Amino acid sequence: MTKETSIKLFESKKIRVHWDNDKQIWYFSVIDIIETLTGSNNPRRYWSDLKRKLIKEGFSQLYEIIVQLKLESPDGKKYLTDCSNTEGLLRIIQSIPSPKAEPFKIWLAKVGYERIEETEDPELAFDRAMETYLKKGYSKNWINQRLKSIEVRKELTDEWDVRGVKKGQEYAILTDEITKAWAGFTTKQYKDFKNLKKENLRDNMTNLELVLNMLAETSTTELSKKNKPKTLKENKIIAKKGGAVAGNARKDLEKKLGESVISPLNANRLKKKDDNELAE
Repeated sequence: MTKETSIKLFESKKIRVHWDNDKQIWYFSVIDIIETLTGSNNPRRYWSDLKRKLIKEGFSQLYEIIVQLKLESPDGKKYLTDCSNTEGLLRIIQSIPSPKAEPFKIWLAKVGYERIEETEDPELAFDRAMETYLKKGYSKNWINQRLKSIEVRKELTDEWDVRGVKKGQEYAILTDEITKAWAGFTTKQYKDFKNLKKENLRDNMTNLELVLNMLAETSTTELSKKNKPKTLKENKIIAKKGGAVAGNARKDLEKKLGESVISPLNANRLKKKDDNELAE
């Protein structure tokens, strides 16, 4: 069972969802997920009992993965409803004894095993990434660029780790600085430009956008190694400078081409464009 197949449950019309534009996260109604998986006539009672069971079993982080959001009910009114993101739901599903939940549990076990394998042999991660992108319909030329961009990104984050940059928010802050400097957009603005939500921005870049992004990140890595920034503020300055290297290259190319190289096309539209070009 692939990740794409397993997550289709969360796209069901029976399941109420909420998109948090600030956090860039989908939230799903836990009650609706439980009703779909179990067929229970009283999913609220089922969820109440399951919460007590999980806490009794030592799942102390349960309420950290649950948020209450106002979702519309059949009567047309909005009520506070327990919701969770994809990661939280997959954890909850592991505790639901239902045949419909089994494919999720099998998939999670498979993913866990693959991650252990990749820890022992990192090359497997690239092989599996290649296979996944091929199944999604990307061209081999694009995939090669994308895999190279993963390597470049890893070198940058390794350098950030050396400089004491914290994963999560600080990574995001510096990535925004790089992206603004070369593309003129924050990451969120760039995703909005391509009509994306949760999707990975790099998975929706053209070859040229990927190359410019790699230039920006590689430049940032080398400048960081040279200047050895010690604070987040100093790292932001380096990120801007690194991004500006690619930004200047972009502007120079756009001047010669007479058009922008920042494309509004996302992966679906890019693949359709490639298919049309091959058919001509």
